[in-house]
Amino acid sequence: MSSNRSATAILLLEAAQRCLERHGVAGLSTRKVAEEAGMPLSQIHYHLGSKRGLLLALLAFQNEKLLARQEAMFAQPQPLWQRWMKACDYLEDDLSSGYVRVLQEMIAAGWADPEIAAEVRRNLRGWYRLLTEVAAEAAERLGGLGPLEPAEAAALAGHVFLGAEAIILLGVGEEEMPSRSALRKVGELLRALEAGPDRGNSGARG
Repeated sequence: MSSNRSATAILLLEAAQRCLERHGVAGLSTRKVAEEAGMPLSQIHYHLGSKRGLLLALLAFQNEKLLARQEAMFAQPQPLWQRWMKACDYLEDDLSSGYVRVLQEMIAAGWADPEIAAEVRRNLRGWYRLLTEVAAEAAERLGGLGPLEPAEAAALAGHVFLGAEAIILLGVGEEEMPSRSALRKVGELLRALEAGPDRGNSGARG
């Protein structure tokens, strides 16, 4: 966790995040990060190791911040559909910051590397825990989620975002496969679900 990182490691990770936004994963190097941080390259190797270690540490660093952001957002007393739409807004931010690319590249690397796979699972676990809590709250408020248990609904929601991220990173456009608009349409479905049977009469009441 971030509380166990030294001040130097945090400065290096913040520099790595700036480099990621500027150069992307392919252009990220330990030398560039050291230059960005104004530190000797030896500090990268000492605190974070190789580029592989740097990427894993950066993934964890970003993940902690973004998960805290998401927890604060879902804790707001707003309808679930509004919070879902905000999560769609955050997706755009996370694509721009490079977090989504690092996550997806680490997922792919984890297929062949058990150490990377374990680290990615650790990071994803926090997101699915949060989604399960949100689904449990929704189930209590709505009187259930049909045949789905909260953990199952959370798995589906998480998989939908991960899948959309992968498709977007592949460069598939909205006209071919409308991932972004589909995510937002889920928000519209949640809005209708939360409105309940009175939705059809709301317009008549003005």
